[in-house]
Amino acid sequence: MSAPLPEVLLAPDTTATPRVRTRRTRGWAQPLKIWLPGGLLILIAAACFLWPLVYPMPKPVGGSVLDSNMPPFSPGHFLGTDPVGNDIFSRILYGGRVSFEVGFAVTAIGLVAGGLLGMVAGYLGGIVDAVVMRVLDVLIAFPSLVLALAIAEGLGPSELHVIWALCIFSIPATGRIARAATLALRERTFMLAARLAGTRGWRIIVRHVVPNIAPQLLTFSMLGIGIIIILEGALSFLGLGIPPPQPSWGSMIALGQQTLSTQPELVLIPSAFLFVTVVCLNLLSDALRERWGTR
Repeated sequence: MSAPLPEVLLAPDTTATPRVRTRRTRGWAQPLKIWLPGGLLILIAAACFLWPLVYPMPKPVGGSVLDSNMPPFSPGHFLGTDPVGNDIFSRILYGGRVSFEVGFAVTAIGLVAGGLLGMVAGYLGGIVDAVVMRVLDVLIAFPSLVLALAIAEGLGPSELHVIWALCIFSIPATGRIARAATLALRERTFMLAARLAGTRGWRIIVRHVVPNIAPQLLTFSMLGIGIIIILEGALSFLGLGIPPPQPSWGSMIALGQQTLSTQPELVLIPSAFLFVTVVCLNLLSDALRERWGTR
């Protein structure tokens, strides 16, 4: 009579099914989390920048009063017109162009200036770290929207002035993230080996620090673009952003509230575009953080 089999061999294999299911889930869900919001963002940006170039559209300003208050799906006006006869769809696209330009420009400046300050402070440490971080702490402690309002009011409403005003928010936030990531890398083995080999500091930053903290900075930049777009809309809503009659999603919402009871689409349409754009940026940031394992 043969000996009974061990209990381990007789126990059912409970790990096979969850493992296959997890792999299948990762196989389609992970790319979907990135490509769905990313594809929608690309679609909105392409419409804002390319549609007016390939398809004849009415100008966003200078409309005729005879064409005012036309409902959506009117001939020649897909989303109708506003009280002064301007085409709403054209203003949405041109306003989105302004929002994307401001968001990406401010974030790019923050990545370059703030990222460089944070990496230098984290790598060198000591008095350099203390001075840089105290400056960034002062900028973060001051209410960013209030400071942006003061700068925009002093410089005057224009797209360039909005970019410079919002950089006060982007630079210190990016700098602190870059410094924290650099501090985590400074005592790693490959960093110590590079310093012991006599490699210069700027080469260590370029060859070792930048590639390792780039995922964290890019993940934060997606979230930062959405915040900057909201702040630009707030400035334009208050009349301190893009000067009229140049369209902006924020200024369109501000003008539309005057006829909210009779033409709610003048507020709802730009609000919907602003909402979808910011939500897609937030979802893309979360997906990239999960994909790269950053925090």
